[in-house]
Amino acid sequence: MVDFFDDAEEAAFRQVVRDFIAEHGEKGRGSNDGEGSSRGRLRPWREALVSRGWIAPAWPVEVGGAGLSLRQQFILNQELAEHGLANVGGLGVNFFGPALLVHGTEEQKREHLGALLRGETMWAQGWSEPGSGSDLASLQTRAVRQGDEYILNGQKIWTSGAQHADMMYMLARTDPDAPKHRGISLLTFSLRQPGVSVRPLTTMDDRQPFNEVFFEDVHVPVKDRVGDENRGWYVGMTVTDFERSSIGSNVGAARRLREIVKLAQDQPRHQVPGADNPQWRVQFADRWVEAEVSKLFAYRIVSMQSAGLIPNYEGSMAKVYLSELNQRIARTALGLYGLYGMLWDSGRPEAEAGAAVRSYIGAVSSTIAGGTSEIQRNIVATRGLDLPRG
Repeated sequence: MVDFFDDAEEAAFRQVVRDFIAEHGEKGRGSNDGEGSSRGRLRPWREALVSRGWIAPAWPVEVGGAGLSLRQQFILNQELAEHGLANVGGLGVNFFGPALLVHGTEEQKREHLGALLRGETMWAQGWSEPGSGSDLASLQTRAVRQGDEYILNGQKIWTSGAQHADMMYMLARTDPDAPKHRGISLLTFSLRQPGVSVRPLTTMDDRQPFNEVFFEDVHVPVKDRVGDENRGWYVGMTVTDFERSSIGSNVGAARRLREIVKLAQDQPRHQVPGADNPQWRVQFADRWVEAEVSKLFAYRIVSMQSAGLIPNYEGSMAKVYLSELNQRIARTALGLYGLYGMLWDSGRPEAEAGAAVRSYIGAVSSTIAGGTSEIQRNIVATRGLDLPRG
């Protein structure tokens, strides 16, 4: 059963969120670009979220969170997305923090949790390697224990924001003779120390969101390991009581469509030939319907969670649908401008729609990042449809 409606308590909380946005929202405009170079500019917005515990809404109140229910988290994320805002907690708050809450020592929690919430440290995630992407457990970066420290050697790739990050939490192989899931440990360390090299990777749309990171005899104290040695895979895959419906991304699809219309209305008519093309209008209508359908996936997931169920293949279905929808939206936006949409130089007056081609090229990776569509379809087939593995 999918629950679309707020009860009285949820409706009251939604109004609290809207009042908060009305008071503080201008501090967070443009916050969807994440952390990185925007850390200082977004500090007032972060501080406003921290003051309510909303930077980490599911964390317990005693460690700086808000202790919100799943439905309240859903409402918060939905309202922020509707207003073009984002929770700027980053990877540290959203992924490392939950693992630390469950598996970290009291000393580690004291050292990191407060700094995470306040944005004093930015974290990168060391997961993928050149030969270990979808099959992450096959990773080969080695951490050899020598007394009270590990000596780390290897490479990570597709590391988001590492060029801006202060710290890294990463998976490394500490027992090469164990089965691949059982010989891995989760380590934390500074990216500023000797032996660490970060090299930004330029994507097709001329951005540098990712990096490759090299480790050469990097010293990591054993006390900075999170969880037991050789149990890092299970620490890294910790699932906590977080709302994971991706409602923000689903709402973002509808916002992009509204922005496409607004931008087109501001351009000279001859630069938006698609606006008078009935075929383009049909395409746009299809995208609008699809954006609404994508929200249904989010409602389904949070309804399951609220009922005490654990979404499995449902998350994969939502991920495939939304990532492919993002590509279709980018293609539709590009078609609106015809040849003008191919202009890359944003300095030219006729290239006001230059974001269309950048968005189109950038959308190529949406069906790869976060688990490829092929992997997600395999999950749907085996876990959802109970089909045999090929």
